[in-house]
Amino acid sequence: MSRVLVVDDDPTVSDVVRRYLERAGITVALAADGVSALRAYRSDRPDLVVLDLMLPGMDGIEVCRRMRAEADVPVVMLTALGEESDRVLGLTTGADDYVTKPFSPRELVLRVQSVLRRAGAAPAVSDEPQVLRDGDLAVDMRARIARRAGQELALTVREFDLLVFLMRNPEGVYRRAELLEQVWGWSFGDQSTVTVHVRRLREKVEDDPADPQRIATVWGVGYRYQPADYRPQPAADGARSAEDAGA
Repeated sequence: MSRVLVVDDDPTVSDVVRRYLERAGITVALAADGVSALRAYRSDRPDLVVLDLMLPGMDGIEVCRRMRAEADVPVVMLTALGEESDRVLGLTTGADDYVTKPFSPRELVLRVQSVLRRAGAAPAVSDEPQVLRDGDLAVDMRARIARRAGQELALTVREFDLLVFLMRNPEGVYRRAELLEQVWGWSFGDQSTVTVHVRRLREKVEDDPADPQRIATVWGVGYRYQPADYRPQPAADGARSAEDAGA
């Protein structure tokens, strides 16, 4: 049975979230502020944390940073702020997902279950290699560990899944909506989630994130993973490349 820590200073919100998660068979612990959240996290080591961004004393961003400094626990961020910059801030801090208040408790449960499933999923047995390699980058899908030049990368659940999907489908161009469906399993949602995760992933797998060589942007279209031996095909005479067309 999965264990989830819910951190919110609004007792009504906490109680509603607790009841819906418990109905889904999840064990729930509650905390009302950042200090008590860290205390509960260290003593119980939950499988996932539902974390409000706006907390008294220590905000959710700092709580998330401190938790992630100790272990790679999945985090679903709750926020009453509607600005995209605030949502991006939560994702940049390392949250695996976010839900904006007011929210549907059922949707939150589905998001939590999705993140838990991906965090604990065992890889399917297949004839495919269980380790993906590209230059100095190696991704062990069975152990869910990625290393670059022999050093383990601190990837969140979503970052790891995104990297695996891109490496398994090199040279294909994927729109953000397609990545949202293939990696997150959502048929709808804020596509800025993909943008933020791509940016964070580039910071970990690229020599120069500002000039990415592995995860390239195809302007006006989406993203493409370019292996070390990738060589772009020249456009036909009189035709423009996808980058040119979308610029």
